[in-house]
Amino acid sequence: MPYKETYPSQLLSEAVEAISSLPGVGRRSALRLALHLLKQPAENVHHFTDAIDHLRDDACYCRRCRMISDDELCSICADRSRDQRTICVVESVRDVMSIEATGQYHGVYHVLGGIISPLGGVGPSDLTIKELCERVAQLEDPSSAEIILALSGDVEGETTAFYIYRQVEASGIRVSSLARGLGFGDDLEYADTLTLGRSIVNRQEFRP
Repeated sequence: MPYKETYPSQLLSEAVEAISSLPGVGRRSALRLALHLLKQPAENVHHFTDAIDHLRDDACYCRRCRMISDDELCSICADRSRDQRTICVVESVRDVMSIEATGQYHGVYHVLGGIISPLGGVGPSDLTIKELCERVAQLEDPSSAEIILALSGDVEGETTAFYIYRQVEASGIRVSSLARGLGFGDDLEYADTLTLGRSIVNRQEFRP
């Protein structure tokens, strides 16, 4: 007979239900977290829940690169010291954070919001590829700019990179990809900063 948790409180049950809705959190882990929160001073818990509320209600996505931001334009896009003509294309916000941690990249970003995955039902129109093409079209001289395709090396990542290349190649913009310090199928999120940094610095011309 499968194990079923019984709760002495409806409020506790509702808290466990809410916490277990998070990815990777089972009901037993949710119960431990709920009981932990119950032991904390009220102000600590209120600070925690207020932070979550503010994240959901006030955070937005940069209108230019789609990075998570507190304002209409993120701090990276708004930074005049960044090379605005070098655009690193990544799958997710977490990839931006991984690359920034290397300290080796000083351009700007474009977050796709995923990669093309026919099996997963994700097509080009579900990503921000159109917005990327519009950014390239707005450049005064695309031939003096660069797109770095910093996508995973698996089949879906390569498919996405090839699709983007075909969309922008007529503009004359330089298209490059990470040096193969990263193994096939590696996610940027899990790459160590030294390897990832070297892959950016030693990037290569993209060859479809």
